[in-house]
Amino acid sequence: MKSNFSRLGWMFLLRGILAILFGIVAFLMPGLTVEALVYLFGAYVLVEGLFTLISVFRDNARTQSRLSGVLEGLLNIAVGVFTFLWPGLVAVSLIIVIGVWAIVTGVLEIVNAIRLRKVIENEFWMGLAGVLSVLAGVLLLVQPGTGALALLWVIASYAILFGGMMIGLAFRFFSRSRQEREADDGGNQRGNVTTAPPAAT
Repeated sequence: MKSNFSRLGWMFLLRGILAILFGIVAFLMPGLTVEALVYLFGAYVLVEGLFTLISVFRDNARTQSRLSGVLEGLLNIAVGVFTFLWPGLVAVSLIIVIGVWAIVTGVLEIVNAIRLRKVIENEFWMGLAGVLSVLAGVLLLVQPGTGALALLWVIASYAILFGGMMIGLAFRFFSRSRQEREADDGGNQRGNVTTAPPAAT
């Protein structure tokens, strides 16, 4: 059976791959219209929200803050649904929507990182991802006049960096899972030696 750390590792790996794919698509399609960018962003945050909620509720050991994780997942899903229901409204204020979303999710990621440090020593990937989100959000909000192409490049760069940090966190979970498995195997071996019957004379 997979350990809790292994399951979480796969979920963060999927989140990282999703973010990188989103960033690559955005980079490879610089001619995207604002409307197309709105739908692409909406699809990304919707799936990201679902992955976040799944990782939280599969975290039986509570390595993450359940409250902040649920809030982050629900926020992503709400923004995604809102984007698809009212794409015109989102398009008008796209930079503000993405900026606020990035800041709020970044703060929630930092809260989760603080909780995670109690489980994995010297863990910093999630904290860096949170700081990156906040910085990206602030950058967008302080420069609301950014052109569509510049906005696309900022979002794509953020997505790729964020995805890389999620993948880094995933491998930290895989490493922790391996350590846990090796410790269990070592304990079982010692138990077998202790309970082994004495050799016949």
